[in-house]
Amino acid sequence: MTKKYKVGYTQGVYDMFHIGHLNLLNHAKEHCDYLIVGVNADELVEDYKHKLPVIHEQDRFEIVSNIKAVDECKIVYTLDKVELWKQLHFDAIFIGDDWKGNARWEKTAEDLAVYGVDVVFLPYTQGVNSTMLRPEKDHRVKDD
Repeated sequence: MTKKYKVGYTQGVYDMFHIGHLNLLNHAKEHCDYLIVGVNADELVEDYKHKLPVIHEQDRFEIVSNIKAVDECKIVYTLDKVELWKQLHFDAIFIGDDWKGNARWEKTAEDLAVYGVDVVFLPYTQGVNSTMLRPEKDHRVKDD
């Protein structure tokens, strides 16, 4: 039987919400009593992906907030999971297994282990992602 966590956390852009996003959130909720989801702020996404999401952060927040598996949703401004743990105190963080073996996630698991937090890799939904769905040319203009 899989360990049941009290508070779980996952984070993403959730741009152009699709079945892969829904599967990850539903699988995460199966492993915890209370699921907190961080939606990456537009400025954060622009900083690390060098492009704006197609869907504005407030709309992405509203979509994710209304998913049945999600107990709490926050717009987040950092990728630093230790900093987020200090704010949210989760027992486990959930991520797609396509990140398994990634150096950044290996380091994250090491850093969070100090706080008793597990990194749990969940099945990645093959064949769909927002990058594939993204229009060739960005139609959204950054507000100045």
